[in-house]
Amino acid sequence: MLFQDISIVDEELRIVPHAYVGVRGATIAYVGTEAPREDFGTVYAGKDRLLCPALYNAHGHTIMSLLRGYGENMSLSDWLNRKIFPFEDRFNTAATDAGAMLGLAESIRYGVVSTSDMYFWCDSLVEALLQSGAKANVSRSISCFTEQHLRELRSFQEADALVRDWQGKGDGRIRIETSIHAEYTCTERVMAEMAEYTAEHGLRHHIHCAETREEVEGCKARHGCTPVAFLKRLGYLELPLLLAHGIWLEEEDFALLREAAELTVATCPVSNLKLASGVCPISRLKAEGIRCALGTDGAASNNNLDLWEEIKLFALLHKERSGDPALITPQEAFYAATRAGALAQGRTDCGLLKEGMRADLLLLDTSGPQWCPASDLMSHLVYAASGSDVVMTVCDGEILYKEGEFTRIDIERVKAEAEKAYRGILRELEQ
Repeated sequence: MLFQDISIVDEELRIVPHAYVGVRGATIAYVGTEAPREDFGTVYAGKDRLLCPALYNAHGHTIMSLLRGYGENMSLSDWLNRKIFPFEDRFNTAATDAGAMLGLAESIRYGVVSTSDMYFWCDSLVEALLQSGAKANVSRSISCFTEQHLRELRSFQEADALVRDWQGKGDGRIRIETSIHAEYTCTERVMAEMAEYTAEHGLRHHIHCAETREEVEGCKARHGCTPVAFLKRLGYLELPLLLAHGIWLEEEDFALLREAAELTVATCPVSNLKLASGVCPISRLKAEGIRCALGTDGAASNNNLDLWEEIKLFALLHKERSGDPALITPQEAFYAATRAGALAQGRTDCGLLKEGMRADLLLLDTSGPQWCPASDLMSHLVYAASGSDVVMTVCDGEILYKEGEFTRIDIERVKAEAEKAYRGILRELEQ
């Protein structure tokens, strides 16, 4: 396909008008300001359109879309124990299949092609990914409160099977990681054994860390150090690590994170504010050169998967917190939702509109009044755009969504199945 005479966000995150972008197979084969000589097939005119790299959600729980709006106005601890865990205990395959496809459809609608997903019922998610055409780094989250060894846990056996059965499927769209849910939901023995397993298999790891003050103080009481220092003690900072939230970081933590082998902090502004968990210290992380990417968290605590809301809030929130209106530039905010998220997944050939990169693209309609006057399209991209402006989502060169239509998903059927599954679980909870 060829995008013709169109404004683009180039590899330097600059707006380039009157450009041409050619896609061959799964790859961006041409980017330039002159029409290519090669025939790329179907042509898309660029009037009132802006072509960008697609978005990468750095922390999510896709199947939790089924719990949207179920637990409201609660602290994280109450929300988990009183609402979420009892609901999840009643999941079945029909429910998780519906939740997985519902979450993927919403993500694709908003231009998100890949999610770093930590949860369980991962087979449902992988099957939905293969059907929908999207990507994800999938991890089966491990929790343990007993004195068992890692390999004795059913949850680990499921995680190990994921690595064996699904790693690299879908032409590399499916990537399997390991995951400990959090320090406060797991024993030291299991965490230590998981670090060893992850290193032995050359995997990436995804964990909640320093999300609440209660978590940090509890870790100090249990282990005599912060969660970050505890991860260091067990070898996690030597792994490719995705650390979700990172709100209550202490002074000693920053040096440890800075020296980590390969680390990304996934900040989730909307979810963290909704649960009153706090605000990630982005200004300090930025000063320390620590990579930050953007996540939505699950729809149960957000309540949507519109990463555009995170982009805008990420820029605004940290300007206010730092007192510096120049702290986060539009380029930095958009980078956090694109290239930084791709790197957090180890997808080094993704996240930029550049020749040779994977053709993960989104197309925005810029004809709306919020885009006028066209004074600074990069600024508009962060402060004026919304997920509803996305009119096309392309993953590995395949169009998954265009002008209100999904190419691989029967959205009305998905919504009906999700509603049925949700109501069925509610009836069980009421008995």
